[in-house]
Amino acid sequence: MINNHKAAVLGAFVADALSLGVHWVYNTRVIDKKFGRFENYSDPLTSYHKGKRAGDFTHYGDQMLVLLESLKREKGFNATHFAEMWRTFFSTYNGYFDQATKETLANMDAGKGLISSGSNSDDLAGASRLAALVAVYPDDTEQLVVNARAQTAITHNNEQVITCSDYFARCVIAVLNGTSPLSALKNTLNEYEIYRPMADSIKMGIESYDRDTRKTIAAFGQMCSVEAGLPSTVHLIARYADDFKAAMVENVMAGGDSSARGIIAGMVLAAAHGIDAIPDIWISGLSAKTKIEDYIDIRLC
Repeated sequence: MINNHKAAVLGAFVADALSLGVHWVYNTRVIDKKFGRFENYSDPLTSYHKGKRAGDFTHYGDQMLVLLESLKREKGFNATHFAEMWRTFFSTYNGYFDQATKETLANMDAGKGLISSGSNSDDLAGASRLAALVAVYPDDTEQLVVNARAQTAITHNNEQVITCSDYFARCVIAVLNGTSPLSALKNTLNEYEIYRPMADSIKMGIESYDRDTRKTIAAFGQMCSVEAGLPSTVHLIARYADDFKAAMVENVMAGGDSSARGIIAGMVLAAAHGIDAIPDIWISGLSAKTKIEDYIDIRLC
């Protein structure tokens, strides 16, 4: 039996792979026309991920895999080791370089230090990588939170993004301890003063649990920023608290930066429902399945 904390990691990777096909397609009519209901992996429709194939990851998932490998090698989180691996990874990377990556690499090259070079990007993606840490710290809330914040700051030294990482780290631990996803969202917000500045965004996401996902995410914003991504991600967790597959499909159908939203929602919902909630075809179709198996010591279908 695969423990739910390992399923949470797998759920995050599956979410990213599913998003690849239409990542950063903002016109949802294009998604409808090209795919109908998007339920399977696909080669990327846009040029952002040129050279990628169905089952691959976006640059977000690729970075999460680097973090997971670093955790495996170091038997825990070592910020300097991860930063070194991250920098080396991008020295030969053929995929997309977003602005956060470019700025962080430039800061490193300027001698600002491996763990002191994070960009000021407000993209939610910087927080989403935390899912890899759940493989190592499923029973230690404070270590998960501290390390989630640290891994985020390496590339996104932005207080909003770091606080999102903090928030979702506590949410996933609560879910692993038996709290329902919706209660985890509410309780975590209410228990910690640090989340007050983004309380309105979280509440908007929670209160939208009974609304149409595509319309809701369009209203919140399909963009990469925390302003748009945070309430949209909370919406997905709240609306599909009992249905991992529906959450992942509807997330992709909503367009825009589906990867960052999906990674976090996939982590939380897979933590709640385990590996049986993840379609076998999504697991078997992962290009990095063997690596993930090795890094978190599981055997998949």
